[in-house]
Amino acid sequence: MSGNMNLTLKVWRQKNTKESGRFETYQAKNISPDMSFLEMLDVMNEDLIKEGKEPIAFDHDCREGICGMCSMYINGRAHGPVKGVTACQLHMRSFQDGETITIEPWRAAAFPVLRDLVVDRTAFERIQHAGGYVSVNTGAAPDANAIPVPKDNADEAFNSAACIGCGACVAACKNSSGMLFLSAKVSQYALLPQGRAEAKRRVVNMLKAHDEAGFGACTNTEACEAECPKGISVTNIARLNREMAGAAFFGE
Repeated sequence: MSGNMNLTLKVWRQKNTKESGRFETYQAKNISPDMSFLEMLDVMNEDLIKEGKEPIAFDHDCREGICGMCSMYINGRAHGPVKGVTACQLHMRSFQDGETITIEPWRAAAFPVLRDLVVDRTAFERIQHAGGYVSVNTGAAPDANAIPVPKDNADEAFNSAACIGCGACVAACKNSSGMLFLSAKVSQYALLPQGRAEAKRRVVNMLKAHDEAGFGACTNTEACEAECPKGISVTNIARLNREMAGAAFFGE
């Protein structure tokens, strides 16, 4: 694409969690196709500030697809129309001159809107606090090869650990389920010997925290995997169910 673009933005504006929100329409002018989506919002906010208007609040940090902060719905898709990328990695060349872009926050009871496009994702943190760790003695780190781990298990654990906790799985799910996130965190420990000692307690406590946070149940529509920017597989959910069945049958 050559030349800059003029776009119409329909952005969700909401002052805080308690007040009702609404869509507002803005004109984004002279947008370079080489800008990232967040850079486009930066330019839009500069224009709003110059006009004496309130800038659009949106979450961001690394802008490299690592931190998971840039959580927003773009044209009805979590993180936008390009598969396998976060909103901060999405470039404006994915859109056409004159296009209307609708931007919304995640829609889930467990992720209340704090302001505009910013949601509170601390429910994920509570799930992590419930069991997303291993209990070990402190001291010098052991050699990396001190505990043999089958390569297939190590690769699977590494793939599960790639989850950045952005919440796209929850936003894409019709039930607002966090099972893909939960199962990825359970799997990365369940597949390694260091995590087996607390495996039963971990899955029970983390699943309890998931349900208490207000997330829905999984009904296997697999929209979560389709929208996950890191390609986390729903096979992790199957592993979570096996871990939970084992904990229920054999006890903690």
